[in-house]
Amino acid sequence: MRSGLLVFALKRVLEAVTTLFVIASLTFLLLRILPGGPFDSEKALPDEIKANIEARYGLDQPVLVQYGQYLKGLVTGDWGESYKYIGRSVTDIISETLPVSAELGLYSLLLSLIIGIPLGVIAASKHNTAFDTTAMLIAISGVALPSFVVGPVLVMIFSFGIPFSFLHGTLPPALWDGWEYMILPVLTLGLRPAAIYARMTRGTVLEAIRQDYVRTARAKGVPERTVLFHHVLRNSLIPVLTITGPLFAGLLSGSFIIEVIFAIPGIGKHLVSSVSNRDYPLVLGLTLLYSTLLVVSNLVVDILYSFVDPRIRVEK
Repeated sequence: MRSGLLVFALKRVLEAVTTLFVIASLTFLLLRILPGGPFDSEKALPDEIKANIEARYGLDQPVLVQYGQYLKGLVTGDWGESYKYIGRSVTDIISETLPVSAELGLYSLLLSLIIGIPLGVIAASKHNTAFDTTAMLIAISGVALPSFVVGPVLVMIFSFGIPFSFLHGTLPPALWDGWEYMILPVLTLGLRPAAIYARMTRGTVLEAIRQDYVRTARAKGVPERTVLFHHVLRNSLIPVLTITGPLFAGLLSGSFIIEVIFAIPGIGKHLVSSVSNRDYPLVLGLTLLYSTLLVVSNLVVDILYSFVDPRIRVEK
């Protein structure tokens, strides 16, 4: 069994490395194909100055040579120097801002799991009741409402007390300086995934709850809570696990709006500014970073599959 799990994990790791190589190569190629350059502006630079700048960053070399240097830098951990933030390397920018975005994303994911999965299980157990209907209406609203609407509304309620004046000043409206500053952005970012988890869990639990093993457990007198959270939930986790990897990576990459609304010094603002500034090293570094997060998240989920259902690693 251990050897089978090891082969399964090694196969997934090899697929992940291949995927990252393809993404890195395509990103490099697309940046070179797009018209314009990182040092083009409304006011054209003199040819001598532009040539010196391009020579400093190796942009005067043939594309194949630049590609080879780029791949070498990826392997050695040298992702280059930002064109906009002079004197700062891409790795320095990432190491400074990624922990904040990762903290925001991780707390939001934990919140969504804590709220979404139990809510989905309870809604399924009370199928076609008022609780079920209310819970799913809330979940649908959570999926439909965009974060740039939810965020300002929460700020108006809990920071400025509008329309609930007694809540004025309950929570700070911005920054990231302590646990009280984290509540509103984590709520804003985590509510939509929580709604997705609730709907997904409800559907899978409703399907599992009709199986013969559930009827057998109930016939043996097993408490309903044990049936739901031990027997049913475990067999309903695979579809839920499927969306966890992309959701976690999406919480990190999609937190830009939240970081802007709450003035959080995360990595999202650099992703957008690097694209508009044609900052090649930063674009390549951040794209590879987000791709790595997505691939690794899916890799972890694939391996977790084998613990939830050992048949998967045999089938795959």
